[in-house]
Amino acid sequence: MLSRVAESIYWMARYIERAENIARYINVNLHLKLDMPLDLSDQWQALVRVTGDDEWFAERYGSPSEENVTRFLTFDGDYSSSIISCIKSARENARSVREIISSEMWEQINTLFLYINEMANNGGKLNSPHTFFDRVGTSSCLFFGLMDATMSHDESWHFSRVGQMLERADKTSRILDIKYFILLPSINDIGTPFDNILWSALLHSASAFEMYRKRWRRIDHKNVASFLILSSDFPRAIFHCIMQADKSLHAISGSAEGTFVNAAEKTIGQLNSNLAYTTIDDIINQGLHEYLDSIQTQLNVVGTNINDIYFVTNPGSQFQTQTQTMY
Repeated sequence: MLSRVAESIYWMARYIERAENIARYINVNLHLKLDMPLDLSDQWQALVRVTGDDEWFAERYGSPSEENVTRFLTFDGDYSSSIISCIKSARENARSVREIISSEMWEQINTLFLYINEMANNGGKLNSPHTFFDRVGTSSCLFFGLMDATMSHDESWHFSRVGQMLERADKTSRILDIKYFILLPSINDIGTPFDNILWSALLHSASAFEMYRKRWRRIDHKNVASFLILSSDFPRAIFHCIMQADKSLHAISGSAEGTFVNAAEKTIGQLNSNLAYTTIDDIINQGLHEYLDSIQTQLNVVGTNINDIYFVTNPGSQFQTQTQTMY
């Protein structure tokens, strides 16, 4: 497979997964406003901090109000990780590999792009924001469903799978890292409806609320962290994402699982083993922020290694055509 093709498929998947996550985060905050008619400036600030571009946001938009954050993350064409920029970049990557992906995949991403463009051309004013963000999320999930159902599970599929899983693991770690400390209640708030609403919102941010309740029933911050980090069977848990990315990297190289033939496989294998043999008590004792920060650093290293091994002819150079924003 040409490195250009592999890179386009990998980033196509990352951008679509990124857009879906952003749409879900915003939608959860909008619903939270209905459940809790209080000052939610911390919640909107948290979404900006998830991007890692809070200084850039502050220079252009000032305060993190609902309107400013929504416009920044949705329709700001100058911001490379807004929904409109992600879908545009995903579409360009998909267009360049039309001969590799299925026609159903192309039609899906093209339809989503045209829909978002239409909304942007209307001035970005959403008469029904919940409908808009639901459609972005559903369309993104449908794209990946079509990818699994209509695309041969060969090298190209595995590159897209690696991109999707690395992006998903990164976003789960970031939203948990930032919102965990915002949501840590005072002693008087523990177990109150106020406390439960906020922790439920965190679970909804990862589409994890129903599956969490099936396993744990009662909302507890320690169990929430355990579920989102260490679950091996929940598809948005960090451990599950790392396992799937690890399997696809081995499928690409042809090496046996449990071994490694390159730096990307070594780093993700070490991360996979660490998650497999870690308990939530170990993580809390180490410090949740420190642990999640370490995961984000290792994910960044894996992404750089994949770039150097498969995408560029000059290892160590910057990504040639794609952005590492929100990495």
